[in-house]
Amino acid sequence: MKTPSPVIRLQGMSKTYRMGEVRVHALIEASLAVAPGELLALTGPSGSGKSTLLNLAGLIDTPDAGRYLLDGRDVSQLDEHARTLLRRDAIGFIFQGFNLVPVMTVADNVDYPLFLAGVDAPMRKQRVAEILEKVGLSEQARRRPDALSGGQRQRVAVARALIKRPRLVIADEPTANLDSHTADQIITLIHDLCQVEGTACLVATHDERMTTRCDRIVSMRDGCILADGLDTPHVAHATAA
Repeated sequence: MKTPSPVIRLQGMSKTYRMGEVRVHALIEASLAVAPGELLALTGPSGSGKSTLLNLAGLIDTPDAGRYLLDGRDVSQLDEHARTLLRRDAIGFIFQGFNLVPVMTVADNVDYPLFLAGVDAPMRKQRVAEILEKVGLSEQARRRPDALSGGQRQRVAVARALIKRPRLVIADEPTANLDSHTADQIITLIHDLCQVEGTACLVATHDERMTTRCDRIVSMRDGCILADGLDTPHVAHATAA
């Protein structure tokens, strides 16, 4: 049985920033691959390079060196317009602070990526209903974010990230503001939905509850990948070839 190709592959990617006269080597020759349905945790202290790696994988920034392949396509040096379009269509984001639009309902927040992508209204309505049911928020569809608990708001954020069936989800500390019980629910939700949809998920986290539920843990320090925990069968193919 042929194993699927990785959704993303980073090959020797580096990024340096200038702070006045100082050059900061934020990422140094990082290489990794993430398979469809795989939940990969990036761990390490502040300043280790996690955020830089997420920004590059999320097409928010471009590397100074190395290659970034998304579904086999080299997207390392796309211009800003091309990155914006690809990010809109292929990547979902989950933020620590939820980043919901307060004046919009739950349904409208979740629908917004489809609206921006020009999807027709009947299809959007059907997809929103489907994803809200999956995250357990069908009854909250007409409420606004300020009427929800923190866990419910993060469920909205998860639904919004996955509404387009993206190839990749970028999650930055998605459980940081949640209590233990709610965090466990969000971790399970992200893990299960990504597996069902075949979506690769890259998570930056300090939360041990999150890392224990991930398929793989990559440890970073000083811009370098120190360890890559390839300990599950379904990810072995992602670094082959």
